Amino acid sequence: MFPTSVSRLSTRPAWLALLLLTVLLATGCGDKPEPAIEAFLARHWADPLPPQGSPPAGYSALEASLDPDACGQCHTEQHAGWRTSLHSRAMGPGLLWQLKLMDQDQGNRCLRCHAPLAEQKALLALEHGWPNAPTEPPPDYVPADLGHRGLICAACHVREHRRFGPPPRGENNQDGPHGGFTIAPAFQDSRFCAHCHQFPDDGPRIAGKLQENTYQEWLASPYARDGDGKRTCQDCHMPDRRHLWRGIHDPEMTRSAIETTLDVIPLGGDRYEARARVRNSGAGHHFPTYMVPKVELLFSLDGTEGAPRELGRHLIGWQVDTAITREIADTRIPAGETREFRQAFNAPVGGDWRIELVLRVIPGEHYERIYRDSLSRADRLPAEAVPLLRRALVETEAGRYELARLEAGPARP
Repeated sequence: MFPTSVSRLSTRPAWLALLLLTVLLATGCGDKPEPAIEAFLARHWADPLPPQGSPPAGYSALEASLDPDACGQCHTEQHAGWRTSLHSRAMGPGLLWQLKLMDQDQGNRCLRCHAPLAEQKALLALEHGWPNAPTEPPPDYVPADLGHRGLICAACHVREHRRFGPPPRGENNQDGPHGGFTIAPAFQDSRFCAHCHQFPDDGPRIAGKLQENTYQEWLASPYARDGDGKRTCQDCHMPDRRHLWRGIHDPEMTRSAIETTLDVIPLGGDRYEARARVRNSGAGHHFPTYMVPKVELLFSLDGTEGAPRELGRHLIGWQVDTAITREIADTRIPAGETREFRQAFNAPVGGDWRIELVLRVIPGEHYERIYRDSLSRADRLPAEAVPLLRRALVETEAGRYELARLEAGPARP
């Protein structure tokens, strides 16, 4: 049958099994325990997700389909936003080349968030020749490319062919296609996102820190406190319910997250120090939250003969080695806090000079290092993985951008 039984399609490491329990029992500021929401999330994000089963007899082919393009026939705005999001590219070359090196258990740990439906896992098991692949072709409601479509509409909104969504803001038409939908307030709760954006307490750590800790960072931030200032994940990453999920890969979103100032401080004689202060004024979690992105601060001295002279570079981010076993540095900025970056230098004698600070965002810095390191050993990789790996590096490098440029000179009498 397609897909095979859930127990054969997916694995559940112990730390993943405890994910929802850890999140739902979180105490302190932020979301308060609500039994109805907790129970819904426990069912909705069961690990692994069960197959959808056969569609109701009265469903048309469009209503039964798990294809996100089918959803887009009616939900045009949501579909258009999703297509521009990283969710739609969660199964890009950066993961596809790694799946060539994985067995089914390892692959399913990634697919849990990158392609979570049982039907997606079944298709990928067939593609990779994994031992527990289904023995029959997919049914009509499962398009052949579904395994490569990433985090699709159905991953959040469809269970057993029933549709789920947040409380409607206007008229609630329960007589529409697919029998309408089931209202679930959990879609407006930050805990909904924690399924893929928070590891449990016994999850993998580096230097004692969970590798993925975004929900707990939010809980500790001012944005999680009840009142007018409370802002959920959805408030920032799905404004007006748009399916965008913008993050550090988006310049406008990143500019809204931080405030930066630059000063030049005399130290005596021709010695000065450039001081950049970066405040996390808009992100409801660490800036940046994961180990992957970095923000580079490039200090240069301008005003001398020739091109500006680079003085030094600093990184904002959590730097770990490519084996993900050792912390190199952690300069992330918690919500509402400020970090200062200093660069000492000798000023030129006489003349008019200024310090220039350029902020460059490298959304996939950690991946770039992994990809380059892996390409240096390409002769030891499966041949079919290498083109995907090269494409992953090109696409990741293309995501770099300049965020801001500031100038400051010495204080004048």
